[in-house]
Amino acid sequence: MVHSSLPYQILLYLNSWYFAFFVSCELLIFVYKGETLPFGSGVLAAEIILIFLMVGIESFRIFFGKKGNLMEQITGMVISILLSVPALFGAVFLLLWQTYVLRIEIILSGVQLALICVELIFGIISIITFARASHY
Repeated sequence: MVHSSLPYQILLYLNSWYFAFFVSCELLIFVYKGETLPFGSGVLAAEIILIFLMVGIESFRIFFGKKGNLMEQITGMVISILLSVPALFGAVFLLLWQTYVLRIEIILSGVQLALICVELIFGIISIITFARASHY
């Protein structure tokens, strides 16, 4: 019997495309900010490095989530859920704590946060489903 979650898989697929759009927009926004706004020494570079760290974390999170869900492996799902924590902090940083926050970034980061939170919920539900199924 198949226990993998189709809604979770769809969310991961959509988030992979949305995150590519999100990163592209953020990089263009950082180009705009770098040209028009005053930044302290190294601050803009640190915020851009954060974006690239988020790309790595989000790529691994989505990969392990997809793999764990399709193969019904709790280990991959747990890794994906653990990687959701730094992904959430990265999105919150871009939403609240970066030097300059534009309105478009509030919208982009809010959507990213919502996707991560919904995926987190579906991931936990999938882990519970896989754990129950493995006992029989």
